[in-house]
Amino acid sequence: MTNALRQRLTSAVLIFSLFSAAVVWLPTMGVWAVLVVISALASLEFYNLLDRAGIPSFRALGVIGGSALITAAVFSIRRISASADDMDLSTVLKTYDWEWFVLFGIVMVISLRQFPQKHNDKPLATIACTLLGVLYVPFLFNFVTKLLFAWGLATGKLLVLYLVLVVKFTDVGAFAVGSLFGRHKLLPRISPKKTWEGCIGGIIAALLASGVFLWVSDGKIGAIAVGRPHMLVLGLMLGIVGTLGDLVESLLKRAANTKDSGSLIPGFGGILDILDSLLLSAPALYIYARLFLW
Repeated sequence: MTNALRQRLTSAVLIFSLFSAAVVWLPTMGVWAVLVVISALASLEFYNLLDRAGIPSFRALGVIGGSALITAAVFSIRRISASADDMDLSTVLKTYDWEWFVLFGIVMVISLRQFPQKHNDKPLATIACTLLGVLYVPFLFNFVTKLLFAWGLATGKLLVLYLVLVVKFTDVGAFAVGSLFGRHKLLPRISPKKTWEGCIGGIIAALLASGVFLWVSDGKIGAIAVGRPHMLVLGLMLGIVGTLGDLVESLLKRAANTKDSGSLIPGFGGILDILDSLLLSAPALYIYARLFLW
């Protein structure tokens, strides 16, 4: 085992253990605080990528707006979950509107913030990339919030644990197989080190993680029953979508001419390097669960 692989595995086990403990034991406000902090740190790393690429941005507005977006989702979904039997359709729609109100406010504030800037020769890039930071990090990460609270916090915690386990096993499996047996490049223009062998190894690891999790939990994720066909589809889907999420961030880092989004986590890089595969797979799991496992 190489030193890089050993370091990556050690960091992965430590992160998963800490995250699992936080998700399982923290109360609602603690979970909210963790979500906001993770989103804020990842957003700052995204805006640092823009700095390295020479693109100006309103980073403070992006971070604050993203935090408000997650906060609106937490309290609106909790309100529905806590008293669903007592709510009519109009109340549900008004509650869900909070999140879209916040998103509209973010667009307005970021656009208006450009007005007093007389000497910014890149107003289009500034507005567009600030908004991209909101959509890429907190908006997509907010689907973790939806997973946590839409089915109740007890089931939601298990959904997020399942998501993190499967997706991170994809990452580690891809890195391990690619490091040991990788020969054929996947997309060298975007990520020179990723290989087809690593990609296949990661998807196999995702299928195994999905199967083991659902075998241990007797085919259930909290209150949601998951049969064998769903187990296979979810493992395959999360493995593929997680890999795509990793490639998207690689594309962004390539544009910024940098290897990692940060240096906070040994073997991985920054917070965004940890979240990259989750940012697309969390929405995928939420949509699949809403459509087929509700």
